[in-house]
Amino acid sequence: MKHEIVEKNLGLMSILIILVISTAFLVEIVPLFFLKSVNEPVDGLEPLSALELSGRDIYIREGCHVCHTQMVRPFRAETERYGHYSVAGEFVYERPFLWGSKRTGPDLARVGGRYSDAWHRVHLYNPRDVVPESNMPAFPWLFEDKLDPEAIQPKMEAMQTLGVPYTDEQIEQAPEKVRGKYEIEALVAYLQQLGTVISTKR
Repeated sequence: MKHEIVEKNLGLMSILIILVISTAFLVEIVPLFFLKSVNEPVDGLEPLSALELSGRDIYIREGCHVCHTQMVRPFRAETERYGHYSVAGEFVYERPFLWGSKRTGPDLARVGGRYSDAWHRVHLYNPRDVVPESNMPAFPWLFEDKLDPEAIQPKMEAMQTLGVPYTDEQIEQAPEKVRGKYEIEALVAYLQQLGTVISTKR
């Protein structure tokens, strides 16, 4: 059979594999670099504030993204539960992206504004106080540890280098924006802005 010729010839099979992968890359991936909807921010999208950016780093540090996705798929069951499906233009300033596929907890892509700051604080201090069946761990240290104001400027400068449109003035003022703030304040600020750009457009 003809397929046996390919299967028994390692060199030929390697060439065909490379050809198939290269074709798939050219057809599926390369066009995305030129799509406006993928590369340009949605209307109203602003870079995270100094406090929100600090909160995002805490969100990553504590592993929140391991159990919670930030990607609503374009299926009715998902949009009815979480809201408008996620679009690439919402995430053009994100480094790294936090999309995912595993949900131990609910998707948080549209959680901004759904609960009060007080609810988030109680939930993060002891999740079972507001969701009795929750298996989420508690994060009491967030209420004790303060942000380091000296750490925010290098982060924002790095993001600016990567194309996030922070102004030099925003970077200069950043330490004062986070000085004296607790980690819980930063994390709640980050959660409260998630998905609000699309939500306000609906």
